[in-house]
Order: sequence, then structure tokens, then C-alpha cells
Amino acid sequence: MVTAIAGCAADLVTKSMAFARVADVPVVIDRADVIRVGPGRLGALIPNHAPVRVIDGLLEFTLVLNPGAVFGIGAGKRWFFIFFTGAAILFALGLFLRWTTKRNYWTHFAIGLVLAGGLGNLYDRLIFGCVRDFLHPLPGRSLPLGWSWPWGGREIWPYVSNVADAFLIVGIAIMIGHALRHGDQPSRRVDR
Repeated sequence: MVTAIAGCAADLVTKSMAFARVADVPVVIDRADVIRVGPGRLGALIPNHAPVRVIDGLLEFTLVLNPGAVFGIGAGKRWFFIFFTGAAILFALGLFLRWTTKRNYWTHFAIGLVLAGGLGNLYDRLIFGCVRDFLHPLPGRSLPLGWSWPWGGREIWPYVSNVADAFLIVGIAIMIGHALRHGDQPSRRVDR
């Protein structure tokens, strides 16, 4: 639970800091404006700004409003994602209660990260009507050998995300690793 609370707080604080400092002026997102302009025009709510290079070629900060889920999929389906995120949070809590023991520290940590990511993005969807993103890893880096993605574009990672998304990815990776290592048998709960 500590991981979930601390992770959610870290996500919300970093989003607030990014939207206050990355552009030349603080960017305040109002849910009424988000709903008024619609999912296809959210970029109009963010002033033009140059990305902030944190580590050249590795990480930059740029402000984006995401009306959908991962990679912008499902733009405009906010209520679906609110419901889905709530269901995923309940599922993660069920996993925690059913499949873990006191000694499953890595699994507890992973579930905490998934909860933190889900809660951080759920907060944004409820309060702002979209998810605030600002992390752009590998900006401008192209796929090798002239390759391109089937949907077009050559940039390795053209997507902008946030700390919640990173927590979700790491938490899911840890849980997959744990499942591969220990099988799919639930642990017997022992309260010692």
C-alpha cells in the first residue's frame, strides 16, 4: 500500500511540476475546456513550447494531453477507461489478497506500482478529462537500417507518457517475471 500511495503521489507531483514549468508559462488544464474542444483538438490547450532536453538523445520533457489510453488508443472513450481502470485496480487488489503471502515482497511492490500508475491516470481522467503526459524517451532516435513502423514513422519511441505509465510498465514486467519464475499457482496464504 505504501508503494501505491507514494507512487501515485510521485506521478501527480511530477505531472503538476511539468505542466507548471516545461512551457514558457504555466499550463492549467480545465476539464470544461477539455470537453469543449474534444479529443481531437487537445493540443490547442497547450501553448507552443520547445521540448526541454533532460539528457540529449535519451529523454526530453514536452507537454501532451492524452484523451485515450496507452499510445493514444481509444481517444474520446474517457468513461470506458475510467471503468476499465477501476476494474483493473480491483483486480490488482484481488491478486494481492488471493495470490500473495507476507513474504512476496517483489509481487507486493509490483502490484503497488500497477496501483500507483492506475490511480495516477484515473485521477487525471476524472479531474481533467484526459491524461497529462510529459516524458518523451529516445526523442528523434530512428529505427536502424532504414526500417519504419507498419503504421508509418521511423522514430523508435514517438510517444509521450508520464510517471504513472512507467510504473505500470515496470509493475507488469515484474509480475510477468515472477509468474514465469514461479509458475501460475497461487501462493497459500499463511498469516504468521
